[in-house]
Amino acid sequence: MSGAQPSGTPPSGTPPSRTQPSRIQPSRAFPSDIDARIGKLERHITALMEELHQARHEQRREVFTDALTGLGNRLALVDAFIEAQEAAARGALPAALLLLTLDGFKGLKKSAGYASADQILVIVGMRIRSAVRENDVVTRLGGDEFAVLLPATPQNRAAAVGNRILAALEPNIDLGNSSVRCGASMGLRIAEPHHSVEDLLQEADMAMEESKSEGRNKLKLFDPSTLHARQLQRQIVGELREAIRSDQLALFYQPIVDLATGRIEGSEALVRWNHPVRGLIMPDHFIPVAEATGLIAELGRWVLRAAVEQLRQWRENSVTAQHDFTMRINVSAADLQSLEFVDDVRDALAKTGLPPESLVLELTESAIIQNDELDRYTLASLHRLGVGLEIDDFGTGYSSMGYLRKLPVDCVKVDRQFVQELSKDSTQLGFLAAIQQVIRSCGLKGIWEGIETAEQAEALRSIGCTSGQGYYFGRPLPGPEFTDQLSRQQTWPA
Repeated sequence: MSGAQPSGTPPSGTPPSRTQPSRIQPSRAFPSDIDARIGKLERHITALMEELHQARHEQRREVFTDALTGLGNRLALVDAFIEAQEAAARGALPAALLLLTLDGFKGLKKSAGYASADQILVIVGMRIRSAVRENDVVTRLGGDEFAVLLPATPQNRAAAVGNRILAALEPNIDLGNSSVRCGASMGLRIAEPHHSVEDLLQEADMAMEESKSEGRNKLKLFDPSTLHARQLQRQIVGELREAIRSDQLALFYQPIVDLATGRIEGSEALVRWNHPVRGLIMPDHFIPVAEATGLIAELGRWVLRAAVEQLRQWRENSVTAQHDFTMRINVSAADLQSLEFVDDVRDALAKTGLPPESLVLELTESAIIQNDELDRYTLASLHRLGVGLEIDDFGTGYSSMGYLRKLPVDCVKVDRQFVQELSKDSTQLGFLAAIQQVIRSCGLKGIWEGIETAEQAEALRSIGCTSGQGYYFGRPLPGPEFTDQLSRQQTWPA
C-alpha cells in the first residue's frame, strides 16, 4: 500500500530522532565516618561554649565577691538591690537592708594584729551567713562593715533576722592563743520606690549610728527625724565653716580671780557665733556638731590664735599691761588625738612672742580619760613646751586621786555643781574642804567654778580655796568690753 509507512519510521513532520543524554545526576560520595566527625565537632563546640560560659561565670563571681570573706561585695549589693526594686515595682514587697559594723574593732585590730583581725572578719561573715535566709544577700562593704539585703521582706521579719545575726555574733571567737567577743551595732531601713542604693545605705547608716550612741550591740530602725537632724547638721557645718573664714566668730572673756586679793589671775576665752540670720549662738549649740563632724580642729585653731593674739594686745597696751594673767582656752579630745596640735600651740605662741606659761589649756576629764598612747604623747609634749594644763569640770564622773597623780597637769577646775549646793546643804562645806585637800595633796592648784555670791566666795576662802570663777566676779564679756574693764579696775568684783 502506497500510503503505508514502514514500521519504525517516525510520523510525517517529526524530525529524525537523536540519542537523548541521561538526566540522572551521579550520587555524591561521602566518607563513611562523616557522622562520627560531625558529632565530634559538635561536642567540641559544646565543650568550648560551656568552658566560655563557666569562665564568664567565674569572672562575674570574682567581680561580685569580697576576696577576704567570700561574701558578696558592694557590686553584689547594688545588683541585688536593683533586682529587688524591679520586683517591688511589679508588686512584690519592698526589700529591707541591714547594715552593721563591729563594736570596738579598731582597738581589737591594734591589740590582736592584722592577721587575727582578718580571721575575725571571716568568722563574722560565716556567722552572719548562717543566721540569714537562703535568698538573703550578705555582703562586706569594706573594713568591718557588713550589709544584708533581704528581698521582699516586711519590717518585723527583717528585724527578726537582724536580731538573729546579733545573737550569732555573741559567742567568743577563738583565735588559738586567745578569744575575743565581737558585738555589732546595726541599722535597719526598708527600701522605698524613690531610693537609690546610696540613699538606702545612708539612711541605714544613720540608724546604725543611733545604735552606737545608745550603747551598741543592738538593732535600731531608721527614724525620718534622724534624716532631718543630719540635714540640719550638714547645714550647720557648712555655715560654721564659712563663719570661721569670714570673722563671724567672736571670743568672750571671763575672769578667774584670786579669792584672797580679788586680783585677776586668768581669763577664760569662750567662743560665740555671730550668725548673720540667727544672731548670737552659744557654743553648746554648735560645739557638739563641730566635734561630731571633725570641724572641731579647725574651730580650735581659730580660738587658739585669736585668744593668744588678744592676750598679746592686752600685755602691750599701756592701760591694760598692769595686769599679769594667763589666757585659758578649752581643748577637745580631737585636739589630743591630733599630731599637729602641739605644733599649732608652739606656732601661735611664737607668732605673738608670748612665753608658754602665759597659756593654760583646759581639758575636760572625758577628753583625757581614755589616756591612750597618743593622748599621753600629746600631754607630755605640751608639758615639755611649758604651757599650763588644767582639768576642767573636775568631779563630773571620772575623778580619782590616782588619776590626778598620773596626769602632767597643774590645775584642777572643780565643777560648778559643788558650789551651787553650798546654800542647800550645811554639810556641803566640809565635803568641799575634803575635795580641796585631795587636790592639794596631789600637788595641784584648785579653781572653783560657779561662784555667784559673796557668801560662796567667803566660804570657799575660809577652807583654803585660793581661786574662783563665776558670775559674782563677772560674766563673759566681748573683747572690747573686757578690755575696758581691765583698764578701769584693779580687783574683782568691781
